[in-house]
Amino acid sequence: MTEPIWLRPERGARGPRPAHRREDIAATAVRLADAEGLDGVSLRRVATELGTGPATLYRYIVNKDELFDLMVDAVLGEARPPEPSGDWRTDLSAVAAAQRELALRHPWLAGLPASRPSLGPNGLAWQEATYATLAGLGLTADETLLRVQTVLTFVRGHVIEELAEREAVRRSGQDLRGWLDIQSAYGESIMGSGRYPELSRIMLEAETPHAADRFDRLFQYGLARLLSGIG
Repeated sequence: MTEPIWLRPERGARGPRPAHRREDIAATAVRLADAEGLDGVSLRRVATELGTGPATLYRYIVNKDELFDLMVDAVLGEARPPEPSGDWRTDLSAVAAAQRELALRHPWLAGLPASRPSLGPNGLAWQEATYATLAGLGLTADETLLRVQTVLTFVRGHVIEELAEREAVRRSGQDLRGWLDIQSAYGESIMGSGRYPELSRIMLEAETPHAADRFDRLFQYGLARLLSGIG
């Protein structure tokens, strides 16, 4: 079994001096993923962008999963974990907001399994800071883990919804307001049928779907309710 990449030195004791650094490889792969998604990332493509052959990359990484490990740790290094305030709600909220911002900036992150967190130096720093938000509350290790994972799962789900809306706008050329305008005649028939009284009330009275900052509102409201439940 191959050792994790984080246990292997970047430069081997034997062989030629590496022409590239791991951070160069990661930065190139991140740029490709930001532009084209994970499908646009391959060892061959990264090697071409770096002006070398695919075989050369195997001096640095064993497979594509290790490339993804480097990419995730690289983007986690774009920002430091928020400084603790001493209030667990404030601190965990800050972590959640930072993770949302990061995932929206790099949409491909949502396509990688959350159950396999980054164990690189930046990933470890974020995990330590996140779990530390609940330190001192007298929780067991499992209680801390479950609470943190619940919040991060909420963040991930919210980000996926935001990204899906972005993709719908890109694909159709219509934002949500434009889509609602097109559906208006059908909406009137739904309300006029009398079969959906509660849905009709929401359709008539709800303001959130029409708000330009609706995703921010939904995120802040949902996160606050979730933290209240944890509390």
